[in-house]
Amino acid sequence: MPIAWYFDFVSPFCWLQWPAIRELTATREVVLRPILFGALLKQMNHLGPAEIPCKREFTYRYALWRARQAGMPLRFPPTHPFNPLPALRLCVAAGSTVEVVGAIYEWIWAHGRAADTPEALAPLAASFGITDLREALSAPTVKAELQVNFEQGMQDRLYGVPTLAIGGELFWGADAHDFAMAYLDNPGMFAEGEMARLGELPVGVSRI
Repeated sequence: MPIAWYFDFVSPFCWLQWPAIRELTATREVVLRPILFGALLKQMNHLGPAEIPCKREFTYRYALWRARQAGMPLRFPPTHPFNPLPALRLCVAAGSTVEVVGAIYEWIWAHGRAADTPEALAPLAASFGITDLREALSAPTVKAELQVNFEQGMQDRLYGVPTLAIGGELFWGADAHDFAMAYLDNPGMFAEGEMARLGELPVGVSRI
C-alpha cells in the first residue's frame, strides 16, 4: 500500500512523530509531503489549536510534556504560530529527503530557532548547498510542488497534520502512529466486526 506523511513545520506534533516516521522510512517507502497547514484550515473554515487562546497554552504544554515523556528535545521557536512557508519551500527546494526534513525539524524544534524568513534559514540552507535562498524559495517549481501536495491532500480528504495516509485510510496525529502501524500489519482490520460497523454508523444529530 502507498504510504505518505503529510506535515507542516509549524506543528510541534509533527516533530513528536518524526522519529517514528524516520524509522518507518528505513523499512518502507514513505512519501514525505510538506503542506501548508494554514491553507488546509482555511479550506475547512477551521481555527488551528494555536488560534484558540485557552487551547493554545494547553497545546504547548501538552506538546512539551509529550516530548519529555518520549525523551525528546523540544524548544519552541521565538514566536508561535509562525509563518512556515519559507521552511516548507526550503524543504521542497532541498529535495524533501529524510535528511532535509530532519534537519529543518531539529533547527526549529530541537534548538528553538526561527524559521519564518529567508534570513533566519540562510545558515541551514547553506548546509544543504543552497547559496541563493531567496531565488530557491521563489522558484516556480518549488511553489508548484507545494500546490500539488495540497491538492493531493484534498483528494486524500486530509483534515489535519501530522497525518499518515496509508492506502485510502488516514491516521491523524502523532498519537495515532501505533494505530497506523497496526493497520499496516493488518489492512483487513477495518472490515471486521465493530470496526466495520463504525464505517456505516448513522448520524443521530447534526449542528450543520
